[in-house]
Amino acid sequence: MALLHVLVLLRRKLGLILSAHGVNHGLRPDALAELTTAAAFAEAHEVPFSISHLELAPGGNLQARARKARYAALRRQAAHVGAGWIATAHHADDRAETVLLRLLRGAGVTGLGVLPVRSGDLIRPLIRAPRAALAQHLARHSVPHANDPSNLDPRFLRVRVRHELMPLLKELSPGVVNHLTSLADQVSMGSPHQPLHVDGRPIPLNRAQRRQLAQMAALPGSEARIALPGGEELSIDAETGKPVLAPAAPLPRHGKRRKC
Repeated sequence: MALLHVLVLLRRKLGLILSAHGVNHGLRPDALAELTTAAAFAEAHEVPFSISHLELAPGGNLQARARKARYAALRRQAAHVGAGWIATAHHADDRAETVLLRLLRGAGVTGLGVLPVRSGDLIRPLIRAPRAALAQHLARHSVPHANDPSNLDPRFLRVRVRHELMPLLKELSPGVVNHLTSLADQVSMGSPHQPLHVDGRPIPLNRAQRRQLAQMAALPGSEARIALPGGEELSIDAETGKPVLAPAAPLPRHGKRRKC
């Protein structure tokens, strides 16, 4: 419920109209009680809450089938309430784990651009936040939450990646989550988002600038800018979604120009 709590805190500032939806896959007897707790939390914050009840038969590829059914249920409910976006609670560790899963399954480079900030009707407001930061947020604000026991089941490859591979990688490289998510950012931007000079030469960007550019591309209508050496700056064209290089706009007489 970290996502719901964060959005509740931001709804006035961002002008959000929230509606929460939970999905019971019919696989665990405790799921309904957990959703009841979520419903009470949503009601306490004046957010409408609804539930979809699914029936998934046991069998192979269970997590993938559950994910497909869950997104279908979320989209049905979004259409029912007229929601323009579906926000999911994926965080930075989820993204890093997914990159590793893709590598283990033999994905090519293009398959590593997983879980971007925005993809179609999906947005992931917490995707830059590490799991530890979200746990601290839940504790600090006394937000109720539940742990899915399937997240401890070693039959699932993701569970082994999370509890066996990731701790080892963090020991070898404490910044591995940031490294993997930066890789996903670079790939998800894709070649159409590679900024170019007018003569076709690529514009070199450092890691922080590439991340800023990815964030700008994920926010339609963003007025943010990235200042470059030589008095130029990058922005995102609202129609094409591609980077645009232009001379830096002059500073207003009073105040400062907002940058990303």
